[in-house]
Amino acid sequence: MAGSLRFALTLSVALALPGCGWLAFEDKSTSPESSQTGNDGIPRAEQPANCPTTGAALQVLGSGGPIAEAGRAGTSYLLWIDGEAKLLIDAGSGSFLRFAEAGGKVASLDAILLTHLHADHAGDVIDILNTGGFEGRTEPLTLVGPGEAPRFPATSEFIERLIAKEGGAFAYNGGYGDGTEGKAQLEVRDIPSFAGNGELTPLDVSNDFSVIAYPVDHGPVPALAYEIDVGGKSVVIAGDQSGRSVVFQMMMEDASPAILFAHHVINGEDGQPRGLHRTPAQIGELAGAMKPQRLILTHNMERSLSRIDDSLNAIGQSYSGDVSVAADLDCYAL
Repeated sequence: MAGSLRFALTLSVALALPGCGWLAFEDKSTSPESSQTGNDGIPRAEQPANCPTTGAALQVLGSGGPIAEAGRAGTSYLLWIDGEAKLLIDAGSGSFLRFAEAGGKVASLDAILLTHLHADHAGDVIDILNTGGFEGRTEPLTLVGPGEAPRFPATSEFIERLIAKEGGAFAYNGGYGDGTEGKAQLEVRDIPSFAGNGELTPLDVSNDFSVIAYPVDHGPVPALAYEIDVGGKSVVIAGDQSGRSVVFQMMMEDASPAILFAHHVINGEDGQPRGLHRTPAQIGELAGAMKPQRLILTHNMERSLSRIDDSLNAIGQSYSGDVSVAADLDCYAL
């Protein structure tokens, strides 16, 4: 259904990532193709001593969730091309610091994508924009996110509430609204995000990569997943989604991305918010249908990591590929 469109939108551009230190775990291998288990029982993707400076890579800026748990910022990802930060996906609380540590610059971004408007995914958007105001960017900057729903503004309204010159919470950044005051003009796009509509939306945000947005079910929260295609390989960021995201799972069947980033927020026990997130077993079902080369668990919380063996066993019922857990500032070569 979506396969021909997905793979028709791939590009021949190679990605590169500048050196990124500050990795949170020791004993990094030079091979990114497998995982190893630490003393805490958590499988970690083998990381190079430094992020690669040639080829393709995607970096996890924040690997945590909505609770302040040491060492993990809110969810955020950064795509690098030829040593430049080109695409920011989510900007959860704390990712502003990780963006700086990684060497990211707003001046080089082609777009910012938001999966949804929870604070642990969008809380640092204004900080990222604020720092960009010091970089002298002049060309417009695309910002994409979901449409509106009860209690949730459309992304365009969310940004307007932040930066409107009259009445915005951070009105001093109002130059982003019209490209004045030394700031780039934001071009904000709302994507229909009703999870049952079976629609996908190709996003024309760059000549260097392609992106497709998919609506997913995150309870009452309008939410999107993203597929990024670069150089004939794809990466899927599933975002926050529940097991009711059946249309998305059907559309992505046999997509075989290089990496699937799945959000590991809850464990399989009773009392978990299953109306918002996939259980580990449901992550396994998604991965089993999608058939990624690698599955990376991120958006981790202590309640899920403390039962990592149970999570891995549940995932393994449907998916037999490589599984590892992300930490802040990990990078993944494609």
